[in-house]
This record gives sequence, C-alpha cells and structure tokens, in this order.
Amino acid sequence: MADLTTEFVGIKSPNPFWLASAPPTDKEYNVRRAFEAGWGGVVWKTLGEAGPPIVNVNGPRYGVVYGADRRVLGINNIELITDRPLEVNLREIKAVKRDYPDRAMVVSLMVPCEEEAWKAILPLVEETGADGVELNFGCPHGMSERGMGSAVGQVPDYIEMVTRWCKQNTRMPVIVKLTPNITDIRYPARAAKAGGADAVSLINTVNSITSVNLDAMCPEPMIDGKGTHGGYCGPAVKPMALNMVAEIARDPETAGLPISGIGGVTTWRDAAEFLALGAGNVQVCTAAMTYGFKVVQEMAAGLSNWMDEKGYASVGAVSGRAVPNVTDWQHLNLNYVTKARIDQDSCIKCGRCYAACEDTSHQAIAMSPDRVFTVIDAECVACNLCIDVCPVEDCITMERLAAGAIDPRTGQVVPAEHGDWTTHPNNPGALKAAE
Repeated sequence: MADLTTEFVGIKSPNPFWLASAPPTDKEYNVRRAFEAGWGGVVWKTLGEAGPPIVNVNGPRYGVVYGADRRVLGINNIELITDRPLEVNLREIKAVKRDYPDRAMVVSLMVPCEEEAWKAILPLVEETGADGVELNFGCPHGMSERGMGSAVGQVPDYIEMVTRWCKQNTRMPVIVKLTPNITDIRYPARAAKAGGADAVSLINTVNSITSVNLDAMCPEPMIDGKGTHGGYCGPAVKPMALNMVAEIARDPETAGLPISGIGGVTTWRDAAEFLALGAGNVQVCTAAMTYGFKVVQEMAAGLSNWMDEKGYASVGAVSGRAVPNVTDWQHLNLNYVTKARIDQDSCIKCGRCYAACEDTSHQAIAMSPDRVFTVIDAECVACNLCIDVCPVEDCITMERLAAGAIDPRTGQVVPAEHGDWTTHPNNPGALKAAE
C-alpha cells in the first residue's frame, strides 16, 4: 500500500492531513479527539501574547453560503484568535504532544509587530515540545485592525522582518501563513523565503461579507444589529488556493520552498490536487467543522487507494507532479483543435447544452424538431460550456482533430501539435518577432 507518512520541514506525521489553525484546534479536548480520529497533525489555534485577554463576540460567529441541498460551500468566520489564557494553552499543548509524540504539533502565533513580543513568546512555545510554529500573517478581520494578521501579511517587508526575528530566536521550524488578500502571492512568499522561513502555508481566509439580512439591513452574522467583514473559507475558495500554491511552486525565486496547502480540502481528490501543484501536505478546517473529525479517515483511505492505482509509493512522489504543466497563457498550443461530440444514447434531451450555446456562446448546437441535439462543427470553438452544463456525465465529450484534418470552422488544415508559435497571429510577440 502507498506510504502516507510525511516529513514536512523535518516534522514527521503519519499522513499529510493536518487540522488548520481554527476553532477545531482551540483546546486539548478537540485535539485529542482529532488525533484519535486519525489526523496526522494539527496547527494549534493562534496564540497571542500574555496580557489583557482576547474577547470574542457572544453571538453568531459564522456566516454560511449554501449550495444545492444545503451543502456548505463556504463559511465566513468573525472569530478572533484564542480567547483562552496563554498559560492554559501552553500547558495543554505540552500534554497532548507528550501523549501523541508521533503526530505533528505546530503552534500558530500572532503578536504585535515588535521584536520583543516575538522573542518573549517563542521560548514559551519551545518549552512545550511543539514541533514548529506557524506565523499567522493571514487573518483578515479583528486582529488586522490592530496591526496584526493580514495587516502584516500584505506588506512583504514586514513579513521578511518578522520571519527573520523568529528564525533568530527559535530552534523550531518557522512556517509563514500567507494571506490571499493581496494582488500577487509571489511577493509575500519571496519575502518569507528571504527572511529565512522554512516553509509557507496558504491560503488563509478571504476577506468577505457572505450575505445581508434584508429585513434588518445588516451583514450576517449579525451582532445586535451590526455586522462586519470576516474570513471566508471552505470549498468555494479552493480554486483561488490552488492557483496561489501553483504560483509559488513555479516561481523561480521560491522554487523548492516547502508549501502547506490550505483552502477547501474536503475530499482525497482535493488533497491530491494540492499535492500535485507543489504542496507537501494539506491543512483542513471547514470539512472538519461540517462533517466532524472522522472525515479524515475517508480522505486518507481515498488518497491511499488512488496512489496505489497510479503507482505512487509515497506522498513525495505526488508532490509537484503537475507543476511543470502549469504555464502562462502565451505558451499554450493554439494548434490543438477539438470539437464537441454528443452521445445520443446517453442524451436525455433536456436541451441545456443547446440553450447555453445558443444564448451565451457560439450557436454551435442544432436542435431538430424531435429534440435531437447535434454539434455544428463549423461553429464549435470547443469552449467546453456544453459539457459543463450537461447533467449527464460523459454524454458530451471533446474529440481532438488529428493533424492534417480540415478544421470546419476555419477551413484550414490542422497543423502539427507543436506548430510555429513564434509566428502565430495570436502570439502577442509574433509581430515583434517578425520584425
């Protein structure tokens, strides 16, 4: 069977599934239940400095976006970092790590952007026996208004500075958690590497308002008639997370920097996609909050079975496999031509493909009086919309035209797979190259 054990920046765990720093990792009781259920590691909910306690709202903390049949697509969270005393958290971290030495125990930290504050808390975490720290530069609400969280994560110079402080004052691996609330994720990742970070984790939550109560005219969740922006997570943010992970993995300036992938991991397939795009492990929150801790058992079994089927002996064999195939648009092969094909035996004659193509796309599907739908090759640009809206899996597929065939849309011979892109009229640099 496939080996799911991982070693991420020297931290070993029995599988690549870690619980992210969030409500599920706020105290000893939860983390013990998580480890008993099979999680490979946890990132303990963010600790702050000793002093006046953090005060959370005593009311709704989550706003939810639902899909069909009330499936949770995303959760907006307005909860702050831990509101439990620092000494209590540290005592519990030490106890759990003692009893589960084979599991990864990473502690999330967020203190003011002052060197002395970081120097003060790092030795306290070290004393617990924790395996590493994660610097929370991502939280977009509450703490960011106090000059922490994403307020730091949006300024690469601050990321580099704080990371360097931590590397100079701890023996533990330092993971930098990045905010997605930024234009180009490569710059904070480069700053983390420049500061000596052992790894980055991403994405943290996306700044959001998920809904408005139209009776009270107030954003939700609503606290005494007022609402605020929060951090959005769950399956809805996965596409953004995958892109940002891939951008860091393929950036020459951060190539080789270990990545912990976060953002909507709900199934083994989600995890495999993050791994393929360069992550060394994944962190999970919303899936655990939605389905409970035992969801990890399905994730681990599914990933193991898939790896066996594909012949991947280890998680490391999967990590980064798709990165060489992530490219910029101008490097795509414009000589690759496909056309839609409809399997009449599978078609249920719902007409969704026709409506979508006729109204919003390229008028490339014909409908006969008896509702038989066929593709008009001369108009089909292979946009894939018909497949996306078809309710029957594999009813519509794309068929590639072989080199030498006539493309009915253009009347031109389909060129070899790798034609001369430098002279192609769609290449922005073609004119300059011709000159």
